[in-house]
Amino acid sequence: MVGGGPAGATAADDLARAGLSVAMLDRAGRIKPCGGAIPPRAIRDFAIPDHLLKAKITCADIVSPKGRRVPMPVENGFVGMVDRCEFDEWLRQRAAASGAQRLTGEAERLERDADGLAVIAYRSKAGAPARVRARFVILANGARSELARQAIPSQDHPRCVFAYHEIVKAPAPGAPGVTYEATRCDVIYDGRTSPDFYAWIFPHGETASIGTGSARKGFGLRPATAEVRRRMGLDAAETIRREGAPIPMKPLKRWDNGRDVVLAGDTAGVVAPASGEGIYYAMLGGRLAAEAVREALASGDARALATARQRFMKDHGKVFWILGIMQTFWYRNDWTREHFVKMCEDKDVQRLTWESYMNKELVRRDPLAHVKIFFKDMAHLLGLARA
Repeated sequence: MVGGGPAGATAADDLARAGLSVAMLDRAGRIKPCGGAIPPRAIRDFAIPDHLLKAKITCADIVSPKGRRVPMPVENGFVGMVDRCEFDEWLRQRAAASGAQRLTGEAERLERDADGLAVIAYRSKAGAPARVRARFVILANGARSELARQAIPSQDHPRCVFAYHEIVKAPAPGAPGVTYEATRCDVIYDGRTSPDFYAWIFPHGETASIGTGSARKGFGLRPATAEVRRRMGLDAAETIRREGAPIPMKPLKRWDNGRDVVLAGDTAGVVAPASGEGIYYAMLGGRLAAEAVREALASGDARALATARQRFMKDHGKVFWILGIMQTFWYRNDWTREHFVKMCEDKDVQRLTWESYMNKELVRRDPLAHVKIFFKDMAHLLGLARA
């Protein structure tokens, strides 16, 4: 296992619980920039304890380029918010408690021993070269994994949005001049703070994540984040740490090398377009990779590794396709963004959005609501409706 984030740690835990010998190699001290949102489905499926939830979000305010705020209350539930620094380490500790061996270091190369067995060459935390042999390797070490390119040289890294955020000390309730609530996320669609994605403020209890993302080269993520802080009255808040990283926006076409390597998490490209949500999909991808490895070990047939992607895309490929189209159309300029935020006022849009997000599946009932939303979409897209 290379990578100890949500994908790698989940795979390591599942395989160790199944009685297999597992080594989990992770780079120390790396925290991915992330809003930290996890839906109830993730909490249920992966047994996330309540104490890891730093906040429980009951509303999201969608903010337009003109400053229009559209509240989208979460009905019959909440969105959990975690601090990735604590959350990821808890996942690694759980995997270790299940029997996975923790290794700390920087992976450098995928090699082969004389018998053809895979070897991960890495540099330990102390700086010494080291090697670990494995019958199968799960790569979950980020969107720009060089090991993934070594394993599957026919494909490049996934297409990415570059994200940056600042973790700040949350303001006191009712602080003057501050637009912030401890149970509300702000999602900001404005070309000045992101020309092709969105900016955000996500509460984490005593802290908050403030950030933005863009795929446009040369766009200033730090100045844009400073602008978000200024607008929301958070420019004077104490900054605790700053982080940046590429966030993939499209699943790769291949997740395995047909021999002994399978990809998971950001390495496989499984972050949802438009929303940028990745924790649930990373954990699911890790679980499916672990299942694929178990099947390959049991059958002796490495073709079983391909089932990880097949199962993921069967259940979630359509959602990723729809979200990708949505990002392409609605995030392209401030005119479309203004209309997109206007659509979010619709109660059917809000209900279907939250039901799909919370349960991680498309809502198939209530076809009249879908037809209604379709015609509203077309009216806004063609400029026939007022923003």
